[in-house]
Amino acid sequence: MSSNPVDAESKVSGNQANIPAHIRRALDIEDGDQLRWVLEDNGTLRVEVIHRRTGTFADFSGYDVDGEPTDVAADHDTWGLE
Repeated sequence: MSSNPVDAESKVSGNQANIPAHIRRALDIEDGDQLRWVLEDNGTLRVEVIHRRTGTFADFSGYDVDGEPTDVAADHDTWGLE
């Protein structure tokens, strides 16, 4: 981060504020990510980036059923149905 007292400024329009491009790039902020706003007791504002996961089954590889692996993307709606 910058050693300058002010790293960037942006204007508020309505209830929205822009995040400067170099900060978005540095923090890898993309569409769908969330910002958590924390107001400290001393009046300092802290913003935490919550990165969105790519999908519900992003980290799930499926189960091995009767020797045949499942295809999570194709089989998740039919799991357990005959």
